[in-house]
Amino acid sequence: MEGSSLLLTSSSPSSRPYISSTKLPLRFFLYCSSPPPPPPPRLSLPRATTSATLLLNHQHHPNATPSSPSSSKEFLLPKIDKSGRFCSPRAARELALSILYAACLEGSDPVRLFEKRLNARWETGYEFDKESLVQYNPMSFGGPPVTASTAAEADQLLLLDQKESEIEAEVLAAPPKLVYSKLVLRFSRKLLVAVVDKWNDHIRVIDKVAPPNWKNDPAGRILELSILHLSMSEIAVLGTRHQIVINEAVDLAKRFCDGAAPRIINGCLRSFIKQFNSSVEAAPEESESSCS
Repeated sequence: MEGSSLLLTSSSPSSRPYISSTKLPLRFFLYCSSPPPPPPPRLSLPRATTSATLLLNHQHHPNATPSSPSSSKEFLLPKIDKSGRFCSPRAARELALSILYAACLEGSDPVRLFEKRLNARWETGYEFDKESLVQYNPMSFGGPPVTASTAAEADQLLLLDQKESEIEAEVLAAPPKLVYSKLVLRFSRKLLVAVVDKWNDHIRVIDKVAPPNWKNDPAGRILELSILHLSMSEIAVLGTRHQIVINEAVDLAKRFCDGAAPRIINGCLRSFIKQFNSSVEAAPEESESSCS
């Protein structure tokens, strides 16, 4: 299933317009379609980083203290079940986003890609370090440049950020059955099925609520548009409270997108909620008038 734009409608479910782009750099591709060879590949979702653009103040200030990329958020350990796997809804949404993102890049069906990755066999000798699950920080957000007072502090922050990125790549690139609980895998699949079912409907909604620069360059906004599709489908199909979905969508945008994406996604989803609630309220009136 291929297409030229995330904002073009298709005539049938078998020709849904998942975008296929070959112009994006390799770092934008998430390993999703086959098992990772040893050592695990260092490919992950694009992430809004902060300490990669550290500002170094060469004049030492005695009262200055270095700040870390996640200083504004308390480090929260992920929810792990007794089997040592992620079991939180946040993990399910992150997995679904990574699959949908990769499917858009490949021009493939996200549900089929999910099944393919889930059932793929990893090569002999591959070992997944489960310690990375404990160290993985799902609440690490991007932000403004971090200021360090000395070169040593800047180097330390860069090393911490590099280690965090390596842990993130290890987790996101690992075989799903080693990382996620059965409950999370089922929820992720439900999200992707909902996206496929509502794809054409939500393309029309996105065409109304998304800013012009996103619509004019959908290939450069695949990740942001994927978050919108996931969120709208979870609200419309799975019936999750929109407050929860919007908060989760904004957090995903803070983690993996740059610039004003979190604010724009928040606004787009709130506009969608107004339209969705209006359509739900109008449905009973239409059914009553047709019966009479």
